[in-house]
Amino acid sequence: MTADGKTRSRPVARVVDAKSLKEGGGFPVRRPFPVAGFSFFDPFLLLDEMGPVDWPPNAAIGAPPHPHRGFETVTYLLDGAMQHRDSGGHAGDLNPGDVQWMTAGAGVVHSELPHPDFQKTGGRMHGFQLWVNLPAAEKMIAPRYQDIPASEIPKACSADGKVEVTVIAGECLGEKAVIDTRIPITYLHLCIHPGGGIEQPLSVGHNAVAYVFDGRLLVGEAKTSVVSGQAALLGDGDRVRLAVSENADGPAQLLLLAGPPLNEPVARHGPFVMNTAAEIEQAIIDYRDGRLGGSID
Repeated sequence: MTADGKTRSRPVARVVDAKSLKEGGGFPVRRPFPVAGFSFFDPFLLLDEMGPVDWPPNAAIGAPPHPHRGFETVTYLLDGAMQHRDSGGHAGDLNPGDVQWMTAGAGVVHSELPHPDFQKTGGRMHGFQLWVNLPAAEKMIAPRYQDIPASEIPKACSADGKVEVTVIAGECLGEKAVIDTRIPITYLHLCIHPGGGIEQPLSVGHNAVAYVFDGRLLVGEAKTSVVSGQAALLGDGDRVRLAVSENADGPAQLLLLAGPPLNEPVARHGPFVMNTAAEIEQAIIDYRDGRLGGSID
């Protein structure tokens, strides 16, 4: 809201092209951040679009055992089947539409690999992993998992049927997320059909980004064009206008992310995100000495 009490629609401050690269055991991803010139988007540290990739039988790969400390990982699967295991004895499956919100906190060693059944048959793998920073006071909390099946994740549709949303965190179209977050985060998967549009409220002062992974989106009152593989960084305001042209060839699909900046120092080294270089060194020592969650049997 402006000083005169009027609401303000968020403009597009910048459009970023995602970088294509390989992660884990060689899994292809598109990454809008971090990339050169855009290291992170407080409180978000990383966003990877995993695939889509079509694996033949016995060829799918994932991320073998690796550690994390000081932040959260959010895995959202659209296609395929993954299996998670960690050094604390936690294990679970991820199927299409499922979400795992893992708070690594003080540390855990885990693996994210194709489900054995999927490995045998092959097929399409597609999903997202988001890294969310933790406040300094919570970086060493005990690890926590929220495994939410697709059937329990709220979904909604606009009255005209042209906007569909999956509410992973936050609220949209009258639906509120079931996932509990450490800080107030918005994480929406939106599908907007030709001629459709939505005015999504966002808290003033929260950083926000719209990552398009299919189609062409029009963002803000200026109708800035953002296409698949691009992220629109939004200026401040209390809402954002997202729409698709009536003449578009098909729908646009996007992730809308927003959250309050922590405004704290960030020290990061691979899978460790802390506040100081000394804390990073300690994490490396703890992992080397088996004090960071131990190993996966």
